[in-house]
Order: sequence, then C-alpha cells, then structure tokens
Amino acid sequence: LERLLATPVRRGEIVTGYMVSYGVVAIVQTLLIVITTVWLLKVQIVGDLALVFLINILLALAALAMGIFISTFASSEFQMMQFVPIVVMPQVFFSGIVPLDALPNWIQVISKILPLTYAGNAMNDVIMKGQGVETIASDLGVLVLFIVFFVVLNVVGLKRYRKV
Repeated sequence: LERLLATPVRRGEIVTGYMVSYGVVAIVQTLLIVITTVWLLKVQIVGDLALVFLINILLALAALAMGIFISTFASSEFQMMQFVPIVVMPQVFFSGIVPLDALPNWIQVISKILPLTYAGNAMNDVIMKGQGVETIASDLGVLVLFIVFFVVLNVVGLKRYRKV
C-alpha cells in the first residue's frame, strides 16, 4: 500500500481497484457456495434462485468493503487478524440465527447496524417464504447502502496514509 500511495493514483482509484479485484473473487466464491448448496447438498429454495445469488453477492461486497475499511486501521496482518473476531462474531450472533425478537432492545439496536441482519432477513424471505424482490427491496437497499458507506469510508480512511 505504501508503494501504491507513492504514485499519483487517487485514493478512490485504489479503493475501486481493491473492490473490483477482490469483488470478482468474492462473487466467484459466492456463486460456488450457492451452486454447491442448491445442487450438491439439495437445499430446497422456495423463492427465486437469482434473488439468492443477488443477496449473497451484495452481502459479499458489503463484507469486502467493511473488511477493507477495517484493514486501514491495522498496522500489520497480525493486528488485522485480531480485528476479525471483534467484527465477525457479532455479525454471526446478530444475523438472526438467534431470534432477535427475544433479545433485549439494546441488542436489537446493535443488530440494525450490521449488514448480515438485512441479508439474513432477505434470505429467509426468499428461501423459506418464497417472497419476491418487492418484499426484500428494502433489505437489498440497505445492503447497497452499506457497500456505498464503507467504500466512502475507505476513501476517507486512506487520508491517514496520504493527503491526495
């Protein structure tokens, strides 16, 4: 990153490069996971498979943008690995695996600031209930907002390294 920042490349271009390169990898991984889940493991999906792909791809991109943002605060790979449990574990617990309605209100508030909550809601609506895009549009919109929000934070976060 230090060598890249020594070039005349703008911060937005750096973030876009990271998002595109790692985004392609994330999308391929997502496609493989969904295909394996549906055809190899025979998991039945009541709704549209294309929506399952879309939700998973948006979630992968949101996680990627969040991961890149968090990495701007790490001074080494070891420190980044220390951030992983702090970020990933709350996502898992607040994703809806544990019913959020039964939890205290302050925990429900925390769940609203995590992208996995919205992806979980949308996936549940599509896979279990067969709902269409009109039902999950708000969850998809929130996932897109998370992506945009963290991409913007990434550009701003690179100011720590360079003022261009």
